[in-house]
Amino acid sequence: MMHLFKKEKVTLKDDLFFNRLRKKQYSNLDEQKQTYLDYTGANLYSKFQIHQHQKMLENTIFGNPHSMNPTSQKSTYLIEEARVKVLIFFNARGYTCVFTQNASAALKIVGESYPFDESSTFLLSSDNHNSVNGIREYCNNKKGKTIYAPLNYEDLQLNEDFLISQFEKAPKGNHNLFAFPAQSNASGIKHSLKWIAHAQKKGFDVLLDATAFTPTNKLDLSAVKPDFVTISFYKIFGYPTGIGCLLIKNETFNKLKKNWFAGGTVTISTIATQDKFLSHGYRRFEDGTLNYASIPAIQIGIDYIQSIGLERISNRVSSLIHYLRCELEKLTHENGTPIVKLYGSKYPECQGGNLLMNFFDRDGKIYPYEKIEQMASKQNISVCSGYFCNPGIDETNHGISAEELTRYFRSRTDGDYQSMIRFLGKTRGATRVSVGLATVKKDLDKFVSFVTDLKDSKLVEWTLAVVK
Repeated sequence: MMHLFKKEKVTLKDDLFFNRLRKKQYSNLDEQKQTYLDYTGANLYSKFQIHQHQKMLENTIFGNPHSMNPTSQKSTYLIEEARVKVLIFFNARGYTCVFTQNASAALKIVGESYPFDESSTFLLSSDNHNSVNGIREYCNNKKGKTIYAPLNYEDLQLNEDFLISQFEKAPKGNHNLFAFPAQSNASGIKHSLKWIAHAQKKGFDVLLDATAFTPTNKLDLSAVKPDFVTISFYKIFGYPTGIGCLLIKNETFNKLKKNWFAGGTVTISTIATQDKFLSHGYRRFEDGTLNYASIPAIQIGIDYIQSIGLERISNRVSSLIHYLRCELEKLTHENGTPIVKLYGSKYPECQGGNLLMNFFDRDGKIYPYEKIEQMASKQNISVCSGYFCNPGIDETNHGISAEELTRYFRSRTDGDYQSMIRFLGKTRGATRVSVGLATVKKDLDKFVSFVTDLKDSKLVEWTLAVVK
């Protein structure tokens, strides 16, 4: 791995390149004195993308693609051009690209269309976004079995022994599905893609959530071949928002059973006989009218990322995270108590573009994550806090047991995050700091300085200061 800020491996060429990129394409950050460290939440768009898309909108007349007139055909042409661009970008020969509203909508297609039944096993990692976790409702409603694979507390990696045992135990010949993220949206941990082929050999179809992985890593679908892949484009290049895609391996496509229809998803339907014929290919799952004015901007975004180089971005992000981790690990109170606890692996090859952490006072008491974000916001530092729609990571990091959770849910008919904290008497939540292609060293130094200001403070004193 290349680490830009280790003295013996300083790469001034790339440091200069990204500083210039920041000044040219993301100058609003410095103009508005913003320190943006929430790239996993949303990537930033460049001036280039906006200007190119604006020109396209100014010079093109777009019509609804569900027609044959000239303006409609122009929209259709640009949509199909973007579709091909996506397949090439992911080296996805043998896949179908279905455009969706976002990654969650792509995941819902899999959930509602996968042929779960009473003999199905839905195996998924405890590290998953809730949009993946929600698929269990479809499996459970069909009387199938949902099983979560635990994480190792030390490094937040998947427990290999448990996974292997579950692949072996699952009844063969059934509709079994395995789901996991290529990279955690919470901890930034990268999970080995070897599990794709392993699961498939054991008779499982594989759903790969690539949403957090693809902004800074190359996903080559000619090398790894999951059955379903979910993508969100604004996570990769910031713009357009509100568009994702589901990549479906052609060999598995017909396993998904569409259980309703909408405009654009049928070739014909009748009222008198209540019959219909579903459309073929991607049209079967693209409900209603696509966002035809914005989808062409996907091609602009891909061109922009490729002009920089995904490997270059990956190396840059890795170096920034390495630098930030090293600086944060140095910080202690005078009595030696660490100010920051970082979760997950320390190995660079296992870590993506974000770090998950909690903060402690000199007596070892944890600072509430809400207060950390509040204080950071006052300094125009954008971080993210909470549990990031990923309850499994949070339960693992804070040692929350199934028995405790059962008592909470059995004690009420309604609840929320804060009521659970009060009931359990345990801390939940953390702070996530993430970097991207517009991040420069001074952003990280400002955050480190912010954390350094917590040195030798006590929780009570600090909380009062925040209130004031």
